[in-house]
Amino acid sequence: MKKITILAVALVAISFASCKKERTCDCTITSTSGSTTSTTSQTVKFEKVSGGDAKQMCQKRTEVQTPSSGTASTDVYDCKLK
Repeated sequence: MKKITILAVALVAISFASCKKERTCDCTITSTSGSTTSTTSQTVKFEKVSGGDAKQMCQKRTEVQTPSSGTASTDVYDCKLK
């Protein structure tokens, strides 16, 4: 009887750990092009996503764009999962 109770508790705990729900990712984006810098905020909502997947999608990253002519620009996304 104890084994069944322990197994049932373990299964319930695992089902809550992998729960898919709505998660919010708040980002501050710093864009630099030449000597010009600007900062904006962006909020992205992920629906029906597990915590691990949301964490992977909402992380700090840098994107560099180099056009064939003109000035290269850099965008730094500083994101936090809520």
